[in-house]
Amino acid sequence: MSEHRILEQGVAALGLGLAPATQARLLAYSELLLKWNRVYNLTAIRASDQAITHHMLDSLAVLAHLGEVERLADVGSGGGLPGIPLAIARPALAVTSIEAVSKKVSFQQQARIELGLNNLTVLNERVENVRADPLFDAVISRAFSDLSEFVRLTAHLLRPGGRFLAMKGVYPEAEIASLPAGIRVAEALPLQVPGLDAERHLIILDQA
Repeated sequence: MSEHRILEQGVAALGLGLAPATQARLLAYSELLLKWNRVYNLTAIRASDQAITHHMLDSLAVLAHLGEVERLADVGSGGGLPGIPLAIARPALAVTSIEAVSKKVSFQQQARIELGLNNLTVLNERVENVRADPLFDAVISRAFSDLSEFVRLTAHLLRPGGRFLAMKGVYPEAEIASLPAGIRVAEALPLQVPGLDAERHLIILDQA
């Protein structure tokens, strides 16, 4: 099956109804990621069909759970995941991608230019050194750190009432049990990623 068809069917299964032009930009981003990956080692994924399922659709699976979020920080974003697919899918969402590794930032900047993503800002910083004004409605991470470390490193970026969104594989029971005082699990959502035969969860944390 073609990458176009895999994405089209996956988007439909997620109930997102993305326009053909939006899906074309997602495909262009996936192709760009794999092209740069041959030199810069941005992802362990090498096959184009797996890039659609493991990266594009995996990132888009959280889109329906962003709610009223208008300003989102993607921390430790690597090659721009999940921030760039989310920025493509929701043009009104202001995404700030925070990544400490310069070569990964260079790729994201190129993707921003080539895809015309005016709602994407890319910062080459360690997350603990970033100062945000205004603060973010939510911070999201995908395979960045354990939950306690995620909260510790990013709490200063969140507005009052903001939320931490942690993308995880299997349900992180031990990490949840070790959360610092004052942080609670608002929701723990199992995610069904089309074409991906693996557990996925979105853990939503807030300050109690």
